[in-house]
This record gives sequence, C-alpha cells and structure tokens, in this order.
Amino acid sequence: MGKRATQRHRLGTSDVEVTTLGLGTAPLGGLFTSVADETAAAVVKAALDAGLNYLDTAPLYGHGTAERRVGAALSGIGRSEYVLSTKVGRLIVPVEGADGAGGPNANGYADAPPSEATFDYTRDGIQRSVTESLERLGLDRVDILYIHDPDDHEEEALTVAYPAVRELRDQGIVRAIGVGMNQSRIPTRFVRETDVDAVLLAGRYTLLEQPGAEDLLPACLERDTSIVIGGVYNSGLLADPRPGATYNYAEAPEHLIARAQELAGICERHGVPLKAAAIQFPLWHPAVATVLTGARSVAELEENLQMMEYDIPEALWDDLADAGVKRHGA
Repeated sequence: MGKRATQRHRLGTSDVEVTTLGLGTAPLGGLFTSVADETAAAVVKAALDAGLNYLDTAPLYGHGTAERRVGAALSGIGRSEYVLSTKVGRLIVPVEGADGAGGPNANGYADAPPSEATFDYTRDGIQRSVTESLERLGLDRVDILYIHDPDDHEEEALTVAYPAVRELRDQGIVRAIGVGMNQSRIPTRFVRETDVDAVLLAGRYTLLEQPGAEDLLPACLERDTSIVIGGVYNSGLLADPRPGATYNYAEAPEHLIARAQELAGICERHGVPLKAAAIQFPLWHPAVATVLTGARSVAELEENLQMMEYDIPEALWDDLADAGVKRHGA
C-alpha cells in the first residue's frame, strides 16, 4: 500500500531501518477488549503484506499475550523481513489461584493470564525480561529494546537499566536501544546523558498537544537520536472526539474534548479526516522516524494505512498552526 507508509528511515546511528508506519501491538494483547488469536495473526500478516516492516510489543501488553501472538504470527517469516522491538522494566509474575484472564491485576488487558506486572529495572531483571520475551516470541533476538515507563524509577533506569541494555547492544543481542515513555522530561535526560538510538514517545507529540517539541525533539536533533511516535490519537480522543472518549487510557476531560473538536472542525473545512491529520502530523519533525499505530482488526490497520496516505493540502497545516498547533518549521 502507499508510498509514504513504507518509506524507510534509519534509527539514530544504528543499522536499523523502519518504515514510516509501524504496528503497535497493545490491542493484540487484548487492551480494553478481547482479541482472538486468529485476528491477531491476521493483523500482523496484513501489516507485513502492506509493506510495513516494524512491529512493537512489550511484556506488559496482555501480560505476555501480545508477545506470544506476535511470535506465532511471525513464525516461518524470514527474520530479515521485519524489525521487532520489545521492552524491559516489568516482569510478568503468575498469580496462583486467581480468576481467569483480565482479572484485577491485568492493567486493562482482557486477554491477560492470571498475573501481575511488577517493575524491575535491575540488571538481573533486565536479563530475565529479555530471556522471557524471547521465549514468548520464539526468537533468538529482537532488533530494538526499550526501557519501559521508568517514571518512578528515573535514577535506577539511567544508572542500572541503561548500562544493562547497552551491554545487550554491545553483545549483538539487540541492534538498537532506547526508552519508551508517555512523558518527555526523563527521555530528554536519556538523550543528553546516554547513547540511546531512539525514544518511543507516546501521546506527547500529537496534533492535540506538543510538549515534546519543547525539550525532547530538539535534543534528539542535536544528538542524532530518532523519535518513534506512539499514541497519535491520544488513546482515542483524536480518533473520535466526543464526550466519553478516552485520553491517556481514561475518560477525556471536557477541555480536551473541546480542543479535539476544534481541530476536527478545522480539518473538516478542508475535507480532511481528523485521523489523517493526526497520523501525519508528527512527520513534520525531522527527528521522527516512524509512527506506531495499534490495530485490533485488519480493517483498523487498513484505515491507518489510508490515513497515512491521505493527501493533505498545505493550507490545512497552515490553519492548524494558526490555531496553536506547534508544527516544526512553521
């Protein structure tokens, strides 16, 4: 499918190249609602068939379920045909005697087994996490490894977890390393104080809000570090800006719904879907290498592909900038 989505970009100074559009697999772990194994396999296959090469997963997503489903879908596919990232920082611990999938400790994942996700940024925890991820994936390596959500573990992530993942890169077990977060301050420290190849920034450089443009993105340009953008729809608000929409995985506040509706109105005047502007907006910044979007069905994946290829007139971007959207170069 389309040219823009399948263009490839190098991550930092690594040898990893990713397509402009990648597949995030939190929905394939049963985020909010259950997904069948067969559906997950079909989504992964459809992404690869469309020419996308980048898939991102994590132990947290369904407490191992997404990794198992992604691994099953990739079985038999040539290892050079895709780029795969996973994350460290949480270990999945089985809970004996708990009820079935999607229990109270499942972090909103309907397909999670009875288990807890416990934070662990120690060297041993990092090594164990990678070993367990590779077992679930059925692979001997991943391409990119992110330190996941160290919001409350900042110093340990920088002084203990980072050297551990750097060692894995030095050993060739992974090809690129980074940090993945829903904020920009701590990732900016990583960019300035370490040798990460990429930052996965979720929700903080979108059509709705651009705080990452103040600190993280300029730092990445200075250090030749790539940005991987997640959460372009702000977990649902920019997909359908209505009362009851989700933002940061919770119900959106009224002022953000109003702002999203304002942006939708500007897009509508130009005959452009809000989703198209949302998915393409981050690409204005030269530090952005790829945009990750989740899909719980082939239809959702196909829509994301169409939105990435949608022809957006320059006048819309100008009007959005006039409305306060901080576009790089505007």
